[in-house]
Amino acid sequence: MSWEMMIKTLSLTKYFGKLCAVEELTLEVDAGEIFGFLGPNGAGKTTTINMLTGLLRPTSGTATLGGYDIQKQSLQAKAILGLMPDTPQLYEALSGRQFVRMIADLYEVPPEQAENEMSALLEQLELTDAADHQIKGYSYGMQKKILLISVLVHHPRILFLDEPTSGLDPRSARTVREILHERCKQGSTVFMTTHILEIAERICDRVGIISKGRLIAIGTLAELQQKKQAYHEQPADGSQHQTETLEDIFLDLTADA
Repeated sequence: MSWEMMIKTLSLTKYFGKLCAVEELTLEVDAGEIFGFLGPNGAGKTTTINMLTGLLRPTSGTATLGGYDIQKQSLQAKAILGLMPDTPQLYEALSGRQFVRMIADLYEVPPEQAENEMSALLEQLELTDAADHQIKGYSYGMQKKILLISVLVHHPRILFLDEPTSGLDPRSARTVREILHERCKQGSTVFMTTHILEIAERICDRVGIISKGRLIAIGTLAELQQKKQAYHEQPADGSQHQTETLEDIFLDLTADA
């Protein structure tokens, strides 16, 4: 893993009227890292991604991607990122293949390279047979797959994925995990949200837990386990606490949410 910093936020804050959706968020994510951003519904996960990708202007604070300020150098920052929102918004009159080609053209991917990359991803995600059908006939899971392919085809340095495996069958979800690991080995960085904590535990190098707009914990699973145990007294018999899963830690830290 390379330790070049790819994502950095400093006191990133967003208010909607009097409601503080994200408060003083400060974190760093390195190149080659899969970072899981976890939290209950309404905790501020999607708002954070929208600020990091330039879709939403923060009330205060800063965010940089690959050294580019997302507000002051938006074109340079957006050129190195790929965004997969939770809800696909696609051109349903196009076929899946046409949609991916359109996105590849927007990012000026050489046609031959785009075709080879797209063909490989369609095969990996078992979508080759449906690639020339109109998107309006796709299931939700198929739409998520074609959207992911369109994000991956231009090899962004930073991938923002909002619930990337929701709506996917277990085989496809596993394939997505394998693809993300491979991209990170090649130097890409993944910033992802998920409600499936088992997936986060399996795939993420580190996780951050946000609750009510505030980052309340960050680290590897082992680090979070140690931090949580430090706040609890050891059992009277001197035995150690049982090793906890990410789900245990998450539920404990966000209990008041």
